[in-house]
Amino acid sequence: MELNQETLPEREPAPSTLPFNNLFLNAGFVNGSNQLWMYVFGVCAAVFGYVLFQFFMIIPLVAAAFNSGFTLPQIQADPMLLFNPEKIGINKNLFLALLLGMFIFTFIGLYIAVTKIHKKPFKSIVTAWDNIRFKRFFFAFLVWTVLIIISTLISYFTNKNSITVQFKAADFFVLMLVTVVLMPIQTSTEEIIFRGYLMQGFSQITKNAITPLIMTSFLFGWVHMSNPEAKAHGWEVMLPYYAFFGFFLGAITLLDEGLELALGIHCANNVISSLLVTSPNGVLQTDAIFVAGSENPTGELFTWFVMAAITFIIFWQKYRWKNFTLLIK
Repeated sequence: MELNQETLPEREPAPSTLPFNNLFLNAGFVNGSNQLWMYVFGVCAAVFGYVLFQFFMIIPLVAAAFNSGFTLPQIQADPMLLFNPEKIGINKNLFLALLLGMFIFTFIGLYIAVTKIHKKPFKSIVTAWDNIRFKRFFFAFLVWTVLIIISTLISYFTNKNSITVQFKAADFFVLMLVTVVLMPIQTSTEEIIFRGYLMQGFSQITKNAITPLIMTSFLFGWVHMSNPEAKAHGWEVMLPYYAFFGFFLGAITLLDEGLELALGIHCANNVISSLLVTSPNGVLQTDAIFVAGSENPTGELFTWFVMAAITFIIFWQKYRWKNFTLLIK
């Protein structure tokens, strides 16, 4: 049977000889080798790529900080200083390009591990279907983009004292170029690692879907605790936000048996947010259209829940999700 869901309204159940109802988890089971040490190697390869580029990235950031009058003891006392381009006097678009560049090397490390160590087709950790369903990616991107724009405009018109316009055409168009080229690499790398590689990997151990979903959601939240907004607002606020986001993306991945929808949402979230709004404690310090003078993480979490609920209902209706046991087995 060809697994081409763009033309098939429903699919046949997974064969009883396979451990899961979920075709996406089965794709991880039947392709290549799944020994534990291979997954450890894969994670280490991705982290190595990330850290390797970060080492080279720190050099221009430290140089910029020195040029702005900061001393090494000051940087050691407050390392997050290097992630504030205005303070260290580095161009915001250059800073963003450096920040996103780390994920190119992360992706390369993961790709090598999957194709050379696991001997898997890389597509197998992206989707269970014969072809990547790009229509789903672009539809999810569109839905989340519309919701972000609506929520941003509501915030602007109801609280003009906190959100102001800072549009500068030249800087904004450079930002758009950097964002459109590099941001999809960053978001896709995160999704493929957490909702693809690790979700399938944990399922080999647990033999179910729900435990990997919870584990990858928590890990997704935990790795984001080094972000500036987590430092500013505390883990008790930001960890649930990131973990819920990870759980939402993981749930739709399991229900749709592929990463395409999650890839579209994550890409839209970061691309459109970086173009629309920047804030003092955000990890993405950009020349966006709007700048928020203050932040309300609790209110933003509520807004996110509303957006996630609307998005889920749209997907549920459009793709006719019926088998919710895909979240369990």
